[in-house]
Amino acid sequence: MSSQPIRRIAPLGFPWETPDPFLFCVHHEDHYPAGNERLGPAASLAGRNLGQDFSVKDGWRMYHGRVVPGFPQHPHRGFETVTVVRRGLIDHADSMGAAARYGGGDVQWLTAGAGIQHAEMFPLLARDHGNPLELFQIWLNLPAADKMAAPHFAMFWNHEIPRVIARAEATDPVALGRGGAMASNDGVEVTLVAGSFSGWRPPSPPPRSWAARPDADVAIWIIRLVAGTAWALPPAHRGSNRRLYFFTGSGLRIGGETIPDYSSVDLEADATATLAAGPSEAQLLLLQGRPIAEPVAQYGPFVMNTKAEVQRAFADYQRTQFGGWPWPVSDPVHGRDEGRFARHADGRVERPPV
Repeated sequence: MSSQPIRRIAPLGFPWETPDPFLFCVHHEDHYPAGNERLGPAASLAGRNLGQDFSVKDGWRMYHGRVVPGFPQHPHRGFETVTVVRRGLIDHADSMGAAARYGGGDVQWLTAGAGIQHAEMFPLLARDHGNPLELFQIWLNLPAADKMAAPHFAMFWNHEIPRVIARAEATDPVALGRGGAMASNDGVEVTLVAGSFSGWRPPSPPPRSWAARPDADVAIWIIRLVAGTAWALPPAHRGSNRRLYFFTGSGLRIGGETIPDYSSVDLEADATATLAAGPSEAQLLLLQGRPIAEPVAQYGPFVMNTKAEVQRAFADYQRTQFGGWPWPVSDPVHGRDEGRFARHADGRVERPPV
């Protein structure tokens, strides 16, 4: 077991760099205004590069959307997307005929596999106040043996996702007394999207996911430390890649070393790392896993092992459209009065508790 937990510290850019077996991670945070009758922003879109708006004008972006913010119809092959929505809603539609509206702590796990088209739109339902949106989208690679697996999507509803209150030590009792919502020995919350902790397990990932392999050591955790608390992040398997993304807070220390705000930290996987929050609450995303250690050939939405396979993905998409697009528009949204739901390709419908 290594005694030195930190291997590397780097500033966060956009998107966030990720280690194998991950490919990509982005943290979207938009402060959308009230919505209009079409579920888009009730605000002028003048001066925006519609269809390619990433400018954060007025605190929000339209992305590739022209009426409703989001990402209209686009293809994927060869990897998975894990979308964690902390605030706001996403309307999903795909080439399998599946659809969903999810958010407020829900997670969608989509195996693109052999190929899928989908749309991810951000409906602005509230008309009398703002519509904040915050999400992580994480791309997890598939090994060569699973790159042509059948597409599959799963919903992890908010009430199914463990949020474990971990025991912590108080490093600043005054700060805890000012604002800690949790007691000094319960000052850490760990949200489990993938990977077990302290006897708790999240819902199972899709069957062909790298995360479904017991020896893959995949973990996706969101860690929240109350100001003035310290917590020992337990070790993982030797040989795994382990990276923390410090995206909220100030004054974090890991193993006694002060971490610059808005940084990533590579850790020795088999070392215990003590995380100590400073004068403000600290929030971190943990991505961890045994590397797939195969060649990666990527061009846009296609991630394969060789350039020839990427060329084949383009040819297959042009020929088959990965099953076609069963929706009348490229940017479908569901009705204003529709709640959170998922309709799977087989017609099965899920509706979580309100």
